[in-house]
Amino acid sequence: MYERFYRLRERPFALTPDPDYLYPSRVHQEALNYLRYGIESHAGFIVITGAIGSGKTTLLQTLLRGLDNRTTVARLMNTLLDPRELVESAMIDFGIDPAGASKPAMLKKLGEFLVAERSAGRLVLLVIDEAQNLSLPALEEIRMLSNLETEKSKLLQIILIGQPDLRDKLDRPELEQLRQRITVSYHLEALDADETARYINHRLARAAIGAPIEFSRAVTDRIHARSGGVPRLINVISDAALVFGYGEERAVIDEPLVEEVIADLDATGVLGPRSNPNRHASVVPAEPAPAPAPAPDRPIAAAPPPTAADDALRRELAAVAARESALKQREHEIAAREREIAEQKRVLAEQYRLLNTQAGQPANPSWPPTYVRSASLQPREPKRRAGFWRRMKKTILGSPEPVLEDSL
Repeated sequence: MYERFYRLRERPFALTPDPDYLYPSRVHQEALNYLRYGIESHAGFIVITGAIGSGKTTLLQTLLRGLDNRTTVARLMNTLLDPRELVESAMIDFGIDPAGASKPAMLKKLGEFLVAERSAGRLVLLVIDEAQNLSLPALEEIRMLSNLETEKSKLLQIILIGQPDLRDKLDRPELEQLRQRITVSYHLEALDADETARYINHRLARAAIGAPIEFSRAVTDRIHARSGGVPRLINVISDAALVFGYGEERAVIDEPLVEEVIADLDATGVLGPRSNPNRHASVVPAEPAPAPAPAPDRPIAAAPPPTAADDALRRELAAVAARESALKQREHEIAAREREIAEQKRVLAEQYRLLNTQAGQPANPSWPPTYVRSASLQPREPKRRAGFWRRMKKTILGSPEPVLEDSL
């Protein structure tokens, strides 16, 4: 699209989690260090949280790319699973076939696999992305999996990656045992204005073929103000700015252009509402909401008397309802009349077909019928007048027999 115009190898602000474009901001570098420490120290549970679009998946991809071949990894992306499905998904990703096995048999197979991997000197890692969607029973099942251990260390390390409301779930009293096994935990904060500027120009430099294009500080500050420092929204705005600049053949992305881009993205709803990095509303509730307790019996307070404005509004609503009812009735009447006309047309066509059939004529199903002149109304051929000698002979002889003129 705009790559050749701006001398870029590829789009620098694509939304795919490409580790090549990870900007080592303070928070991302710290999170990566926490992950590496947790894995190298054979910690129990590692929890990394961050807002939507904060770069959790890119961070995870960077970590997995840096692992050696002595680490066996299973990664779960779909977390809308019950406890048994969770165990089955993990086994499938490890390369174990759980088909037809009961849950005890599956756990036995998984345990034997973990022991074999440890004997071969390999570390086994289970990574669960979007962990905030896990139900409480599924989280408890994960805790039970962590019980697979030897006298010296855990056979299975588990990393939970999720949004901020994952921490709310882990704070529930039912998950006290799981929470106590978390040894490494980190939360990704949003980028500040300085980091946003460096993040944008870092990506532009990574994708550049020659001298990289740069966004001015005024442009990056405006992008930061609208995105809130969330990397995914920064990418959306920056990519759209390059598209607009290419369309208008602008070699420099300036502040008025970015203002136009942001206004267009807001008008079309691409950016959505202002992001809240500390959102705590879970996508999937941890458990069904309890039914509200019945209110105690209390005397019902009398409603205040209606005002004149209430009466006027009530009358207006009643008039609108009456008009809508009349329109619906009229539509029903028109539809009934159209059906009646269609039926009359069909009956007339059938009667015409029967009349033609009785008269020995081929039926003509078309309507209206084509007009056919009666035989009695067809023009007659003029009679040929008798010759002179024929009339003379008929007068003299009175012969009624027809006589050919050629015989005279």
